[in-house]
Amino acid sequence: MFFVYDCLFLVDIKDENLDSPETGPCKAKLMEEALSAAEEFSLPGQENIKVEASSMSFLPLYRDDSKVSLLVLTDPQDKNRVLAIYLNNSWRSPEDIIKTSDPFQKGLKQVQTFQERIVLFILNCIVLGLFERSLTDNTVFVPHAKKEHAKIFWKSGEAAAFYTVKRKGNLCDGHTSQCYLLPVLDTMFVRKKFRRRGLAMQMLQDFCQSFPSEGALGLSCPLSAEMEKVCQKFLETHPMEQPRLWEAEAPGDWTQRVNIWLKLQLEQSFPKNADRSSPTPKGPDDEAEEEQTNTRLGCIPHLEVLPEKPMARLSDRREAPDLPSQSNEPQVPLKAEEQKILKKRADRGEPAGERVVKHLRTMS
Repeated sequence: MFFVYDCLFLVDIKDENLDSPETGPCKAKLMEEALSAAEEFSLPGQENIKVEASSMSFLPLYRDDSKVSLLVLTDPQDKNRVLAIYLNNSWRSPEDIIKTSDPFQKGLKQVQTFQERIVLFILNCIVLGLFERSLTDNTVFVPHAKKEHAKIFWKSGEAAAFYTVKRKGNLCDGHTSQCYLLPVLDTMFVRKKFRRRGLAMQMLQDFCQSFPSEGALGLSCPLSAEMEKVCQKFLETHPMEQPRLWEAEAPGDWTQRVNIWLKLQLEQSFPKNADRSSPTPKGPDDEAEEEQTNTRLGCIPHLEVLPEKPMARLSDRREAPDLPSQSNEPQVPLKAEEQKILKKRADRGEPAGERVVKHLRTMS
């Protein structure tokens, strides 16, 4: 059993002729070599796993190139658990492949070599996709494209995190001719043991600094709750980036993006779980203001008596008379002739309210 190659980790090998995974008719030959390389594979603190063809399978290294694949050894009890990867005539654990002994291999480094592509694959599809994914997460973690723009964050001799970018002008996918209209940070991942150390903040800052001439930068939609917290903290400490960061859907047209800082401010002002079903109680000042508004809008009707003959000149009226209620008889003095007419009507049994009706005409 070998876990290192010439006392170096895989990523430290500078040999440009490093064997790439075999494909096609050579798969059977590669499996024969892997079977003869070791009978068992040991894991720290666990029983040895027997190397058998039934526990081997091939995983595509790239999303857009199915010819290149990796031979992996899976747990006989759990086929979704990858125990080792066969590279350069030896089985290597995923944890071993993402380590380095190079003291200069630290910080963010752009993925360039074939070995670094394998490290990116392990971080994305094995560590994130299998080991550290949430039990409720149904996301399918597919390999990145062969020329995906990516950076790995090396810390304490290990690959601790990574992020990938869809460059402006790149095709959105292989099924349409649409291209990205702005650079978009597509994926970002920090291993559990390296979280809460500011790595996500540093990667977000590096992304912004990588495109200084771009007026707008995108983050792939939808943002997770954790990513929103990172953006909130980052934009508070870097206010100059507030107008530049957008949550964007491919290809990132103006109708497909939302300013992240504005979105965060609106979410704080109008929380999603706020109860808007019950109205806010009104105070005395609110009621007074509402009454004034309704009065100005003419919502309160004004009644006015319309006498048949003027009772007095307008110049003599200093205050508006009290308005009669419809249930009260109007107190209007009657002339002698009118009294005689009403008396005759009463003797004949006729109603005497004709004049009352006239005095109840109103205007609004």
